Amino acid sequence: MLQFPNFNPVAVSIGPFDIIGKSIGPLEVHWYGIMYMLAFLSAWLLALYRSGKPHSPITKVEVENLVTYGAFGVILGGRAGYVIFYNFDRWMSDPLWLFRVWEGGMSFHGGLIGVLLAMYVYATRIRVPYLALMDFVAPLVPLGLGFGRLGNFIGQELWGRVSDVPWAMVFPKAEDPAGVARHPSQLYQATLEGLVMFIVLFWFSAKPRPRGAVGGLFLVLYASFRSIVENFRQPDADIGFDLLGFITRGQLLSVPMFVAGVWLLGYSYYLERKKHLTQKKLVETDSIAPQ
Repeated sequence: MLQFPNFNPVAVSIGPFDIIGKSIGPLEVHWYGIMYMLAFLSAWLLALYRSGKPHSPITKVEVENLVTYGAFGVILGGRAGYVIFYNFDRWMSDPLWLFRVWEGGMSFHGGLIGVLLAMYVYATRIRVPYLALMDFVAPLVPLGLGFGRLGNFIGQELWGRVSDVPWAMVFPKAEDPAGVARHPSQLYQATLEGLVMFIVLFWFSAKPRPRGAVGGLFLVLYASFRSIVENFRQPDADIGFDLLGFITRGQLLSVPMFVAGVWLLGYSYYLERKKHLTQKKLVETDSIAPQ
């Protein structure tokens, strides 16, 4: 087994400062915050690159607003999803807790809903087809997810289940008896949801695809990878398993994602084939028309 590296969750600390005779600070920049910054930076750079490609639904000058809308969707939706999906009872007893974002807590599924809504608003504003915009956005997301999972790992959050695999790791914050090792499930998620999903989506979107296919593939891949890794990730202590003694909240929330992704993929290719057959029929009709 491995020992968790002795990471300092604070990447940079400046101060304290004396202002008008009062000590303030120090100013601390946490690794988790840096990972969020890298997530948005990677999305911005990829969006700039993809906006220069033929048939891009947005121009380079629209990228900044796109990322801004997406950032608000991630933060607001992620926080709301964490509160509603994972801590509904606490929210009911303390409604203002929703707004105390400094206490931590984000949900991917909530963030996804937030981004879907934010992109709908932006697509309407710039008058581009919604599915075309979502196909553009989908490959921008995985690297950000990967950075976020690395932030979870550094902060010793969302660790895995007890294991005896050679790479199992002892997490001090888990407060286990000495020597108890666990799956580093944060790294599993960073690899699958981040690197692998980015490679697949970037390759898939490099060629013209039916509208909605890239977004549909994103939903299928994330739901599949999340469901797989949930088998190695420790369930939330206050929730445990939701169904049949082994199905987690994350897996349940991924089911509608998977279904929607499969439907969207199938429907996009169905419409593309229907369009192709219609065009073929029109060509054949024109070829036999009297001259």
